[in-house]
This record gives sequence, structure tokens and C-alpha cells, in this order.
Amino acid sequence: MLHEMKVSGIAIDPASNAPIVILKTIEGDQALPIWIGILEATAIATELENVRMARPMTHDLFKNFLDMLQIKISRVEVCDLKDNTFYARIFFSFDNQSYDIDARPSDAIALGLRADCPIFVEDKVFQKSRHLQEEPEAWDKSEEGKKMKEYLEKLRPEDFGKFKM
Repeated sequence: MLHEMKVSGIAIDPASNAPIVILKTIEGDQALPIWIGILEATAIATELENVRMARPMTHDLFKNFLDMLQIKISRVEVCDLKDNTFYARIFFSFDNQSYDIDARPSDAIALGLRADCPIFVEDKVFQKSRHLQEEPEAWDKSEEGKKMKEYLEKLRPEDFGKFKM
């Protein structure tokens, strides 16, 4: 069974500092965190915030290319989880034919947001992901790593934006 989802937001994993995209069911209260790369998090966040870059980023470029060829993205699906890796498919329609291709969930979500199409998650992904939602263990067990973990745990939302990038 497929569950329609919405992107609830982007968070940072305090243990690894990796970005996480949070998907939540439109009906119900299930959530699915998916760890993603920083560039993909940026692509998702800019679309969520309606930020337009002066030049097209990769996902925008691909969407522009699809538009030029009149290829429509109909939906994206997070369809599996194997060895702690999420899998997704992007579904297209072109010339009265339907196609789908394998994709990383982060890319599928970034394109799905740009195409304003539904995002779905398979039941089996929720079932397999239950073990991922246990308390993460910090990788860096050194004294410096422990200090960084403690620092990050004490951060408050109002602390963000203080630092220049």
C-alpha cells in the first residue's frame, strides 16, 4: 500500500551532522526520516522556501529539460530500504506512455517538489525503517567528539543565523 506524504522539513542528525528530510503522511501521523546529502538538502530546502537562484541548480536544470521535452513527472515513490539505503522511483509520462526510473530519494523528492507532484512511501519502507529510528550512536568517540556532541545538544533554534557562512 502506498501512503501519500508531504515534506515536513529538513533537520540535522545531532550524532552525525547529516541532513535529514522528514516526510509525514498526509493522512495519519506516520513520519519517515531519510538521511541525505548536504547538496540535496539544499535543493529541497530552496524549493520548500521558494528561493530562486540566479542560475539553475541541477534539479532545476533537469526539470527545465523535462518541461522543454513536455515530459511530465506524475509522482515519486520511496519504494524500498535495503542495507540502510533508501530507494525511490520517479514516474514520468510522455507521448501517452508511462515510464519510471530508479533514483535516490533525495533527488526524487527535490524533483517531485519542483514538479508539484505527489510523493508516496511504500508500506514495507515504514516496516523496514523501524530499526533505523532507534537512538543513533555517535561515530566519534574521542574527547573532541564528545565535546562536539555536547555542544550540538545544547544548541537552540535561536542560535542559528548567528554565524556567517
